[in-house]
Amino acid sequence: MPVYEYTALDIKGKEKNGYINADSHKAALQKLRTQSLYPRQLQAADSEQVVRQRSKWWQLRISRINPGDVVITVRQLSTLLSAGLPLATALDSMLNQMEKGALYKVMAQIRERINEGYSLAAAMEEQSHVFPSTFTAMIKAGESSGTLELVLERLADFGEQQQALKRQVISSLAYPALILLVSLGVIFFLMSYVVPKVSQIFLDFDKALPLPTLILIKTSGFIQQFWWIFPLILIIMFFLGRKMLSTPRGKKYIDSKLLQLPLFGTIIHSILISRFSHTLGTLLKNEVSLLQSLNIVRNVVPNTLLQEAVDKIYKEVSEGSNVSKPLSQSPIFSHTTVQLIAAGEQSGQLDEMFLKVAQDSENYITNRLSMLTALLEPIMILVLGGIVGFVVLAVLLPIFDMSQLVQN
Repeated sequence: MPVYEYTALDIKGKEKNGYINADSHKAALQKLRTQSLYPRQLQAADSEQVVRQRSKWWQLRISRINPGDVVITVRQLSTLLSAGLPLATALDSMLNQMEKGALYKVMAQIRERINEGYSLAAAMEEQSHVFPSTFTAMIKAGESSGTLELVLERLADFGEQQQALKRQVISSLAYPALILLVSLGVIFFLMSYVVPKVSQIFLDFDKALPLPTLILIKTSGFIQQFWWIFPLILIIMFFLGRKMLSTPRGKKYIDSKLLQLPLFGTIIHSILISRFSHTLGTLLKNEVSLLQSLNIVRNVVPNTLLQEAVDKIYKEVSEGSNVSKPLSQSPIFSHTTVQLIAAGEQSGQLDEMFLKVAQDSENYITNRLSMLTALLEPIMILVLGGIVGFVVLAVLLPIFDMSQLVQN
């Protein structure tokens, strides 16, 4: 159904803005008048159907909706519902406080659907490019059990924990990445600008140069002449990686190699287990069935190997098996994880055990990132210092030879 953006006056003469679903421009005008709104401006907006037809990349470019803003919106809606406001009134209150933008448009369309009699889960399901299947499944369960405000609060907690983990990973690796970037910049500057000017003096001296100086001159000459090879290699690697990721076999190969990376492989593995366990535990805690939860989690985890493991778990559970059995047969899950899940099944606290596994994985990520940061920083500084020291040594050795020749 087409979506129309409107600016209208209510019976008190107050200006209101929003979005409305209607079959045509004329139907939208009639619908606004039945709501005692007198439109001043009415124009067609992108319908949900048009948005779905766009590529995911184009959706992100158009919507520019920050996941953190979505979490804040869910938290505000939970707070308003907990205060006893009806859902439609809570949405109206939120829209009055929100800035105009992509998220405002989405929430306005959801409010319009609510006014038409849709459930919140059904309205959010139409905005799947903003609200993932995890959200809609939990909200549907919350609406069925009459605990929508509690489910929204848990969703906000879940989203905040995921955002906090993401920020932690980025902040921990930002400083080493900055050091690496500065180091590469310093090395490139020395080799392409400083060394050529100094080396020309030594070459004009017409005397045998020390080995470090010769190595430095040759390296500097190579970088000056063939510097374009380095960005070309990066471009080729980028497009080759995209090509491999576009095929199931190539994506599986890259996913397996990521888990085998030295130092970072275990961190990537723990992030995957944390996301899998946290999502599954949160869904189960909000009374979403195990099979439905597994189906949702399968689309949440980005790693092909973990997706295959979830597919196997889903198949065996649907055939009557417990969860711990297929977990134990997958190399993705550790023996400790399997034991915790088996204990959760026996005690009837499977959701709590999945959340416990997620918490343990996040603690491991925190400790590992701290150790990795403490290890990488001095190593990178030593490497940069070693390269600069080699350049200084290679420059000073001929100068010493020249000074001794002058003295003699």
